[in-house]
Amino acid sequence: MAFIPRKGIILLISGPAGSGKTTLCDRLLENYDDLKRIVTATTRTPREGEVEGEDYYFLSDRDFLEKIENEEFYECALIHGRHYGTLKSEVHRQLESGHDIILNIDVQGAASFRKNAKEDNFLKERLITVFIYPESLNIIRERLRSRQQDSEEEIERRILTAKIELSQWRDYHYVLPTTTREKDFEIISSIYLAEKNKVLKNKPKT
Repeated sequence: MAFIPRKGIILLISGPAGSGKTTLCDRLLENYDDLKRIVTATTRTPREGEVEGEDYYFLSDRDFLEKIENEEFYECALIHGRHYGTLKSEVHRQLESGHDIILNIDVQGAASFRKNAKEDNFLKERLITVFIYPESLNIIRERLRSRQQDSEEEIERRILTAKIELSQWRDYHYVLPTTTREKDFEIISSIYLAEKNKVLKNKPKT
């Protein structure tokens, strides 16, 4: 019997703002056809050009809170007065289509996924978590400044948040200490490919 690479991986990537995790996620999606991005849900108003079901699932506050009550999210958070969350149905839809999925998510969301995985074998047998660990807080500060999107006050707030996030690296399956963009991509690719070719003692439940 020929070996068939593992399918149905959930590659969850976390790291502080400015750590380069978004760039890594984008490159993985560009280079691996099996990987798909999850469309998350939000209660914020669509921006010009955003498409329902492609950029986000745009929900009313009432609908979002109802889904929280019905435990329809793997994770959700209130950010700047707007709700954001990852629907269980969206995760299952992509996995059941034969794809792997990638999640660019903060440490709070990652903790929620890990908590769910303790009671959900479907999730537990697929979830792979990676923490992007930047060289220093000064590197993060300079990257945030170079974007020219935030005030100095907001940048320092993000640095304080980063200090808290960095303390949680032990909760992940893998840690990627950043160096260069090319080296970081080489390592994250190696993690993904190694997981796809891992020999599983128990076949994941569908």
